[in-house]
Amino acid sequence: MKYETRNLQELPKFRDGLSYLYLEHGRLEQQDQAVAYYSQEGVVAIPAAALGVLMLGPGTSITHAAIRQLANNGCSVFWVGEEMVRFYASGMGETRSSANLMRQVRAWADPEAHLEVVKRLYRLRFPEPLSPELSLEQIRGLEGVRVRETYARWSRETGVEWKGRNYQRGNWAAADPINRAISAGAACLYGLAHAAILSAGYSPALGFIHTGKQLSFVYDVADIYKAETLIPTAFRVVAESDVGVERRVRHTLREQLKEVKLLERIVSDLHSLFDALETPDPYAADPAAPGDLWDPDGPVPGGIAYGSDRPGEGTQDPEG
Repeated sequence: MKYETRNLQELPKFRDGLSYLYLEHGRLEQQDQAVAYYSQEGVVAIPAAALGVLMLGPGTSITHAAIRQLANNGCSVFWVGEEMVRFYASGMGETRSSANLMRQVRAWADPEAHLEVVKRLYRLRFPEPLSPELSLEQIRGLEGVRVRETYARWSRETGVEWKGRNYQRGNWAAADPINRAISAGAACLYGLAHAAILSAGYSPALGFIHTGKQLSFVYDVADIYKAETLIPTAFRVVAESDVGVERRVRHTLREQLKEVKLLERIVSDLHSLFDALETPDPYAADPAAPGDLWDPDGPVPGGIAYGSDRPGEGTQDPEG
């Protein structure tokens, strides 16, 4: 089959210049120092060194050589659902910095910083500023009122009866259409939030409001956008028809999240959560430099063969 060469459009960017690309229904192979994407529309050369995150949607396949080329350039690869609304698996490039993860861990472990991040997460949910004098208990109370009023508002505007959030994990069909629509849509929102969190170098497990689950931080982040995206979409879909609401809400929500560029917004908001808790990135100048070693008196240089006859000798990884 002959493929027409196409120009790659400018890659969309996260904050801090991290470029990402979403592909579906095609094949990726290594091509010199890049990877080539083959589809029915032609072939596109993708510069691996300029790419931070590659998201592979339905109908994609990729060769071992292409994965190796991406990994060698520090590019992360995510396997996702259509338009990134489901998250299945990921592979990380070896040179990615852990600076954002370390900022998250420090904030999570420090009680004062933890509380500040919790308050920032709540503030992002409200359209109006919250008084800095409010206690966490008071903020939780306001959040409960906000959520109930959001459900009530969209029930009035769409005419869909709202009896409260109620669903049974073991008996999906027992829930009414609006609860099934919200649950199906939430899974899409969680998938996008999961991809954004990993893309930006944070951990989905270290939650601040939610705790104890591998996706605790995913729930923290997704809750910021539910009232704006998920809830109105679910009510509108059910108002049109209560047949096949799960499939229809996934499709409608997927298009909306793409239109409002929510992935980029999530990454920007993630960074803002920790902006006042800045810690320097020791690997900013050279992401491939060896990491430090932990010591009670402070980090010591890594990449050194301590205890050898030549203390300054650096460790070397074999090629290949």
